[in-house]
Amino acid sequence: MSALIRGAGIFLAALTWGGLQSVRAQAPDAAVTPAAATNLALNEVVDLAVRDNPQLQSLRSRWEAMKERPAQAGALPNPMFTYSGMQNASAGNFPDTEERRFMVQQEFPWFGKRGLRGGIAAKDADTMRREVDALTFDVIMQVKEIYYDLYAVQRVITITREEEAVLRRMVKIAETLYATGERSQVDVLKAQTEITLLKQKLLELQAQETTLKAKLNTLLNRRADAVLGVAATPPQTGFTGNFEQLLALAVTNRPEIQSAQTQIERYELEKQLMAKEYLPDYKLGLEYRDLTEGDNQLMVIVGVELPIWQSKYRAGAREAAKMLASSQAAREAAERQTALDVQDTHFKFLTARRTLELYQTELIPQAETSFSASEAGYRTGKVNFLDLLESERFLLNTRVMAALTEGALGMQAARLERAIGGASLSVAMSGGTDK
Repeated sequence: MSALIRGAGIFLAALTWGGLQSVRAQAPDAAVTPAAATNLALNEVVDLAVRDNPQLQSLRSRWEAMKERPAQAGALPNPMFTYSGMQNASAGNFPDTEERRFMVQQEFPWFGKRGLRGGIAAKDADTMRREVDALTFDVIMQVKEIYYDLYAVQRVITITREEEAVLRRMVKIAETLYATGERSQVDVLKAQTEITLLKQKLLELQAQETTLKAKLNTLLNRRADAVLGVAATPPQTGFTGNFEQLLALAVTNRPEIQSAQTQIERYELEKQLMAKEYLPDYKLGLEYRDLTEGDNQLMVIVGVELPIWQSKYRAGAREAAKMLASSQAAREAAERQTALDVQDTHFKFLTARRTLELYQTELIPQAETSFSASEAGYRTGKVNFLDLLESERFLLNTRVMAALTEGALGMQAARLERAIGGASLSVAMSGGTDK
């Protein structure tokens, strides 16, 4: 009778393990979260951030305001109209004066000054536009970093739930074998403890998911608790551009380099303006005299500024020259920083991709093979439950690390895109731009 019971127990255990293996076979196709959740596409999130991010809105408004400055800087000052009257002091007939004067005067800066001032204001507006570009790329990078962090955490949550289901079936197997006397109750208790630890880990992961969703909502200018779906866009992995290609793109597209170049052009104009400040501004005017007695008179007025205080002009010229040198150094520093950023992010991107390939092509298959061997040995009594549990933990950790590495790959891709000036990797290498 005992032999019959043991045989039935082994048969039941085999059926249970068959169900467990079926669950594993279906695991890659399982949904990331319950079916009721909607997918959250990366491009939609990026578009929302670019449109609604409050910092970007503020900086764009400042740029729009600064675009109005060139027209103001290059405009003529308002003309001046003057009225005056003259009378005989002894007559006492004011305001009926004996003579009236009407005068209109217009001040003119020396030739070329207006154009230079307008050009300087236009360069200031262009510098602000580069700041808008830089902040836009920063926001996009932050959105993608959080998105792929969320992507990884949600995948780990899915893997953890799947492993919890596997452990519950392991508990049933251990209970079945314990009932037949093949195994001790310790195996059951170890499996139940492992389930409790997974539940604790699941709570921590859900807390991380909530925090990441709140950060992403903040970048989108939404309430921190607004509903977000499942991060469903996998990171790019097929990029093959080399460092030299990326650096060439960065030198052309990085807003920091473009801003430094704009500042160089701005202070070149400033230097030219300071050279013209030595030249006098002038006024032209007409005066009409309405005389009570005698013929009326029309007079032409010409006024010329006397730039005798030369020290301030010399100081202005020195300032412009030093600011030009500063801008040239700033461009060189921006180019050096760009090269460092491209090299660093490119290397980290390639490392993350190679690590992910290692997990997917070697470590996960090896872990699955090890677990299958341990499972077969446990059924036949050649492997104890602790070894089986260790192989399960190794497989779980390998799958979790693969998910986290995939998220890290997406984050490194976002940083590399920022380093080369905001273009996506696929578009950048095709010779286009997505800006």
